[in-house]
Amino acid sequence: MSKSIDRVMDALKAANCAALAMEMPAETRTAAQAADAASCDIDQIAKSIIFAGETTGDLYLFITAGGNQVCEAKAAILTGEALGRAHPGVVREKTGFAIGGIPPVGHLSPITSFMDTRLSDFGIVYAAAGTPRHIFGIDPTELLKISNAQISDFTT
Repeated sequence: MSKSIDRVMDALKAANCAALAMEMPAETRTAAQAADAASCDIDQIAKSIIFAGETTGDLYLFITAGGNQVCEAKAAILTGEALGRAHPGVVREKTGFAIGGIPPVGHLSPITSFMDTRLSDFGIVYAAAGTPRHIFGIDPTELLKISNAQISDFTT
């Protein structure tokens, strides 16, 4: 396996989580692709969306249901600063992952995280496991705990 997947699996194992990375037959870069690959509802996909603070440059992770969009105004209230899309190079440097395969755990640096309330509606959700072709299934309550996220309303 790749170093990216290993880092995600190590983070899951350190949290006593038994989730395993699954290689999908097709790319899972988008929520729709991941939902097709996992044969699940699009909202069961836990998307990892990264924004950068326009004042501090800090990165913020928003774990959202696949069919939802992050509302930048609501997200800015949560972070206390205006937000913009993070530069892909900065995302890779700080998290260790490329956009299209960013997982909610296993980042190189700690990241302030928020989780969409919609994900709590499911017994299992699927998140990126570090590559554009790997995902893992997890109970959303466990995902909330191991990602150190704050359950929040930040979607449109």
